[in-house]
Amino acid sequence: MTDKVLLFINGDAPKSLPKLEKYSLIACTDGAFHYLKELQFHWDKLDFISGDFDSHSGFDENIYHEKFIHTPDQNRTDFHKALDIIFEKGFKNVDVFGGSGGEQDHFLGNLTVAFGFKNQMSIQFFDEFSEYYFIPKSFSINGVKDKIISLYPFPVTENITTRGLKWNLENMDANMTTDMLTRNLAIENEVSIEYLKGDLLFFAGKKK
Repeated sequence: MTDKVLLFINGDAPKSLPKLEKYSLIACTDGAFHYLKELQFHWDKLDFISGDFDSHSGFDENIYHEKFIHTPDQNRTDFHKALDIIFEKGFKNVDVFGGSGGEQDHFLGNLTVAFGFKNQMSIQFFDEFSEYYFIPKSFSINGVKDKIISLYPFPVTENITTRGLKWNLENMDANMTTDMLTRNLAIENEVSIEYLKGDLLFFAGKKK
């Protein structure tokens, strides 16, 4: 077990559950509560369910209602409020499932929330197509040969240099409104990325 947290939020449900024993804390927002029931999730593994419960039908419909944390603040999303709780508990590494799919404004909102926490926590999103997260200015990842790699400046990133990709970048400045850095290919097992200024969102997709 590590100091990692597993958090389910209200996007597309994962086709299968990750290995729960890797995590020290497991939580979900109230919207994700529905698909976890359909996946026959073992509720005794869950540490808390948080949210305003506008997506939850039956506040006390199961014996684990004592795990509900009511967070009615309408100025923040349920994802944001769940991260607040996790951070207050002292955790700084979070794997998120359900961050994409569904209504696309939710997906963009989730990225914005993660961006706001990037200096406090390491947040990694996982879905059926890729894993994605904000990366530090010096970054490397192993085991990605033949995977689709995409980079997304958020909103402007300066001096991007990559190694291990089919089309490497060399001291490139990129802007989200003008530059497409998507659908590259990892041709080495290890890919490294460095940049000088700004923020960069990294996507590692399925193998080509």
